[in-house]
Amino acid sequence: MSGFEVLQEATWSNIEDLGRYGYNHVGVSNSGAMDEYAYRWSQKLLGNKESNAIEVMLGGLKLKATADVEISVCGADLDFRINQEKKVMWQTYQIRKNDVLGFYGQINGLRAYLSVKEGFKVQKKYNSYSRTYKEQKLKKGDFIPFTPSKSRDIKHVSIPYIPTYSDTLTLHILLGSQEHFFSQSTKEIFFNTNYTLTPHMSPMGYKLQGKVLVTKKGGIISEGIPFGTVQIPPDGQPIILLKERQTIGGYPKIGTVLASDCFALAQLPIGANVQFKEISITDAQNKMKAFYGIFLK
Repeated sequence: MSGFEVLQEATWSNIEDLGRYGYNHVGVSNSGAMDEYAYRWSQKLLGNKESNAIEVMLGGLKLKATADVEISVCGADLDFRINQEKKVMWQTYQIRKNDVLGFYGQINGLRAYLSVKEGFKVQKKYNSYSRTYKEQKLKKGDFIPFTPSKSRDIKHVSIPYIPTYSDTLTLHILLGSQEHFFSQSTKEIFFNTNYTLTPHMSPMGYKLQGKVLVTKKGGIISEGIPFGTVQIPPDGQPIILLKERQTIGGYPKIGTVLASDCFALAQLPIGANVQFKEISITDAQNKMKAFYGIFLK
């Protein structure tokens, strides 16, 4: 069988796609690639229609190929190398049998995506290749099968489409149906505070630190939680809920961060600063149309 042997496991690495949908009612989290922008480019470069990728966080993952295969790597610079030779991101490579691929450590950004032509031949569950990190992560000794492939062409992402990861980010947010739980002065604090990403950050959600936000209501009846929801718990520090969020929650929600901004957020390290900016539903729709339009070309 052809595939990658896991020689060394990363801090966090897993096989992901765009997530599993339609199972929230039985408590199954959506999961999926945290940075869909980098993930989608890794697929587009290879011409994959519906596939999967290895999501690598922080680095450490080392793989050995047992056959030739065309790959792409996009996302964070985690010191990606082939046979110890440093390689650039956001392009395809032709891998040969016995080549060793490695992500040797974080340089810029947090998450990288490695895809193969036609995707990894792994089993779906809940109609998806994605799993939460609590359910599964790649370990030393694992074998990830693929179909061998060859290509003489090198494809890369044009420079204008390659993001620059920094330590600051503006998050556009749609205020929600519970904004009346927050006074006008509290909302002004929310929109004029630079919040810091704390160590309490995972694919489930990011806990922020900044000026305390006071709600008029301490709790609500638990209800469904959309991707990007900003909850305000009793300590007044915002939590942005992401791909592996719980399916229901009972903290008041001030609004929802635009999905494309959540993907960018997934590349920010501990200690980075974010600020919230209100966006209208029309502008939000236009931004998301522009985002997905890139991958329809």
